[in-house]
Amino acid sequence: MTKTTERIPRVIIRFAGDSGDGMQLTGDRFTAETAALGNDLATLPNFPAEIRAPQGTLPGVSSFQLHFADHDVLTPGDAPDVLVAMNPAALQSNLRDLHRGATIIANSDDFTTRNLTKVGYAANPLDDGSLDSFQVHALPLTSMTVAALEPFALTRKDAERAKNMFALGLLSWLYNRPTEGTERFLTAKFSATPELLAANLAAFRAGWAFGETTEVFAISYEVGPAPAQTGRYRNITGNTALAHGLAVAAHRAELPLVLGSYPITPASDILHTLAKLKRFGVTTIQAEDEIAGVGAALGAAYGGAVGVTTTSGPGLALKSETIGLAVSLELPLIVVDVQRGGPSTGLPTKTEQADLLQAMFGRNGEAPLPVIAPRSPADCFDAAIEAVRIATTYRTPVVLLSDGYLANGSEPWLIPPVASLPDLRVEFATAPNAQDSTGTPVFRPYDRDPDTLARPWVRPGTPGLAHRIGGIEKADGTGEISYDPDNHDLMTRLRQAKVDGIAVPPLEVDDPDGAAEVLVVGWGSTYGPISAGARLARESGVSVATAHLRHLNPFPANTGDVLRRHRRVLVPEMNLGQLALLLRARYLVDAVGYNRVRGLPFTSAEIADAIVKIAQEGAL
Repeated sequence: MTKTTERIPRVIIRFAGDSGDGMQLTGDRFTAETAALGNDLATLPNFPAEIRAPQGTLPGVSSFQLHFADHDVLTPGDAPDVLVAMNPAALQSNLRDLHRGATIIANSDDFTTRNLTKVGYAANPLDDGSLDSFQVHALPLTSMTVAALEPFALTRKDAERAKNMFALGLLSWLYNRPTEGTERFLTAKFSATPELLAANLAAFRAGWAFGETTEVFAISYEVGPAPAQTGRYRNITGNTALAHGLAVAAHRAELPLVLGSYPITPASDILHTLAKLKRFGVTTIQAEDEIAGVGAALGAAYGGAVGVTTTSGPGLALKSETIGLAVSLELPLIVVDVQRGGPSTGLPTKTEQADLLQAMFGRNGEAPLPVIAPRSPADCFDAAIEAVRIATTYRTPVVLLSDGYLANGSEPWLIPPVASLPDLRVEFATAPNAQDSTGTPVFRPYDRDPDTLARPWVRPGTPGLAHRIGGIEKADGTGEISYDPDNHDLMTRLRQAKVDGIAVPPLEVDDPDGAAEVLVVGWGSTYGPISAGARLARESGVSVATAHLRHLNPFPANTGDVLRRHRRVLVPEMNLGQLALLLRARYLVDAVGYNRVRGLPFTSAEIADAIVKIAQEGAL
């Protein structure tokens, strides 16, 4: 039959199935080909915490959502246009997110009585009319995959495992995605097992051929490339971007990078990525626990390296005493917290923003340190460089707050020219910096730079610069142990003044009208939903401004002025109001929180609704 191609501006696709169905791989490959075409995109992987939940059950559903368009994309999308459901559990757990008229491609082979019963279906939804408000294509994906692989010496079970490649081939045809990249990927992945390589390639090509020849789909779709700045791009996840940013920052500082880390979801990929960069002066230590990881990183910082430790919320709590020691010793240390749902073990594979107050105050005594947060997966690269700049310039530990959404989500990243990256080289102390009463040169390890209040950084073994370290309070200047109350007061205030004096860029405001009464303030991964929600609110006639905080301690110097220029301040957060609490306390403004802790990022529609409500009624 003759088929046509329709050009559309955007589409949101969600692949969903059992955690053993390869949905993350399928989504990754579709995303890679989409990025190669030049579409702007954002992704939302969503998978269970269980290593292997019972097959075909709701707790075992894994999904991958991709939003791609011929214009700039800010979020993974609110509601999928297309759901690929590999079994009844995938359909049931994702059906509520679909809009009326959405397309459902269901693997009818898995809609057996047994699988339907597992998730509470009394009848097959593909047949009973309950899906009449959607465009449903019930296709025997498993059977077609097995038939395509009959020439290969595979068991039926092994053949069935390739059904995700059949589905990928079909969707690649339906949305005119290229195939060469996926075929190269499969060739590399299965090069050691030629039979599996041939089978996966055959399943992928069979899915494409089915789309091209079947009468089920009369139209394929095309999404053109998005306008973009000229340059070389790479599709990148937040964890990968953060790892590369740390490595690049260490290179620009001309220092080795040492990572001390204990694996924890969702931060482990930073360890995995940095472990592959040994040739760039990166050393990774997989420690036996969280405390050992941060201890190794602090020891590396004392030794003259960029010391880094990575964790999530539970690990940040365990590291708190050693981070306090880093504050006392005034050494550069990067603490990466990829936040997840809590408390305790909480929701290991879900996202949240509930560690802000822990990062700010979660140590005994007065132990101030800078806190910064990236706003998107690609921005994790720049935020990592900024964290190293602050740590090495001001001799202080820095907490970098990412989250699960940023860590696993991906977007196109413009690879920056090396010449555009900041020069982060530092000077180590190499000679005494004072004289004693007899005129003899001496080293005072807590004398400070008048501009930054940073103390000297000394490589161990430097002749004549031996000095005392440890957790007991230091005497101003000399660094000797001191229990003097006035000295403790002075040192506490000096450490606070150092953090307060860190130079950070001013807070920028997006206010197209120039006179918006409502200001929406966010931090971290709320950037995309807030920006998209503000667009929707403006389209409905609401004048709204937005501002996004990367630096959370210290706040930009103009933050108070920005907040006071607007009559109403809305603060959406994936917690119960932590930034709103800080803003209200610091600037005495009536900041109103819009808070959700569902393990999922905000949708643009719910942010828009909150903006409209506060603009019209003054409250939520």
